[in-house]
Amino acid sequence: MNYLGIDKLITDALAEDLGTGDITTDSCIPAGAWSEGHFVAKMDGVFCGVEILRRVFALVDGQVSVTPLVSDGDPVKKGQEIARISGPSRSVLYGERVALNLVQHMSGVATATRRAVEAVAGTGAVIVDTRKMTPGLRVLEKYAVKAGGGRNHRFNLADGVLIKDNHIVAAGGIPQAIGAVRNNAPHTLRVEIETETIGQVRQALEAGADIIMLDNMSIEDMAECVRLIAGRALTEASGNMGERDLRAVAETGVKYISIGALTHSVTALDISLKFTK
Repeated sequence: MNYLGIDKLITDALAEDLGTGDITTDSCIPAGAWSEGHFVAKMDGVFCGVEILRRVFALVDGQVSVTPLVSDGDPVKKGQEIARISGPSRSVLYGERVALNLVQHMSGVATATRRAVEAVAGTGAVIVDTRKMTPGLRVLEKYAVKAGGGRNHRFNLADGVLIKDNHIVAAGGIPQAIGAVRNNAPHTLRVEIETETIGQVRQALEAGADIIMLDNMSIEDMAECVRLIAGRALTEASGNMGERDLRAVAETGVKYISIGALTHSVTALDISLKFTK
């Protein structure tokens, strides 16, 4: 994992959590105390965040040693030991909550993604994320989606062209929006456009869209649109996909299924740190 930007994320989180100091730890634990412990999964899921676990404690105190027992993307069972840790007791406790918060969230994203990927297995459909990310955690969430077996949509607004409903309205229509993008955006970028009706899909095809998003459509309409497009553009299903029958969506023949719920409302994978007595 590239640490560019991640160290600042972690140090900001540590500063937020520590404030002016850990009163409890510093009051009841001697400065020279040393502890060993282990991280344990408290529910079934997919683990993600090995390097984040290491990095949090490395930034707290270089004397802390973390030994992972699983890799990113590995399935874990309730009660399974995930990693071992040893180091100055105070330092371990300083970093405990930040490390758990980040790794639990990343593992939750990876778990949700794996479930979605398994739901469409064998259909040829690809599960992708969206920009519905937690501010400041985008790089970690995007990484976790990949660890879960999914793929990333554009990383940010500069990463690709996606003409959405408000762009269409402001530009004056689908042909106008696509035409303007062709005239102004780099020719190396593919043009994706959001559609809500079969009529809009026809307009997008005529205007030369490279990728057509089928947004909040019924299964029947998605299937009809895939037949209409007939390989002339890539297809992407979107719109509350976290609540849909993903298998049924995939069986319409769409290439990509984008799911905001992989990141915007995911349940963290419960993990705890226990010291050895």
